Amino acid sequence: MSTAAIAETRDLRVLVGGTPGVDGLALRIGDGERWGVVGPSGAGKSLTAAAVAGLLPPGATATGSVRVAGTELVGASETGLADVRGRDVALVAQDSAVALHPLLPVGRQLAMPLRRHQGLDRAGARARVAELLAEVDLPAELARARPAQLSGGQRQRVALAAALACRSRLLVADEPTAALDPPVARALLDRLDRSLTATGTALLLVTHDLGVLAAVCGHVVVLAGGRVVESGPVPEVLAAPGHEVTRELVEAARLSVPEVRA
Repeated sequence: MSTAAIAETRDLRVLVGGTPGVDGLALRIGDGERWGVVGPSGAGKSLTAAAVAGLLPPGATATGSVRVAGTELVGASETGLADVRGRDVALVAQDSAVALHPLLPVGRQLAMPLRRHQGLDRAGARARVAELLAEVDLPAELARARPAQLSGGQRQRVALAAALACRSRLLVADEPTAALDPPVARALLDRLDRSLTATGTALLLVTHDLGVLAAVCGHVVVLAGGRVVESGPVPEVLAAPGHEVTRELVEAARLSVPEVRA
């Protein structure tokens, strides 16, 4: 029996300034499944993530269908999208400096979705914020800090905590470790993996790193020119890529790892 879908796109097309960025995408993410999106630059990976999260950039328009937890996002009002975001789907953006408000203490930013979607009072939200910071290995005292007072790794952990705040059924992560040093990136991915395992949250991960894909995801969709050129279980696709684009990605990943010399 197939897993119930938490997110599904049908004939999704996204135009940016009249230019197709995503062209006819069909994707189905089951409850608790972990999907990765890979492809060359300009393939439409980030636009796909934004569409599924209900956060298309200004100037982008979508047609077709994107359903998350049974709610149609294409054509939905901003109020309808706001109800879905946080409650059903949450986004971890590549740039935490954009995701976080520069002037607000991080504790207040973490508390806002808790009060909106979970109805917590101030005391309850404050207690939950402390729990969230602990979940991403940050001290509770950082709740009083503003983003500029944190390191890049700390800001990205706060962004992850914000995405995990309401225990959404789907987490969309767009290159969440791209700007981090390898040790910090590994720690963040480990925390992400543990959180997803604990909550059973589904994942849509955009990444350029096939090592990250193999470590975190069970399924992959390969994009090129806004279209799906290959998809399937990660081990099968990486072991025997069936499309030229996938083969090029696998070869580039292999060449990026230096040979170990005796």
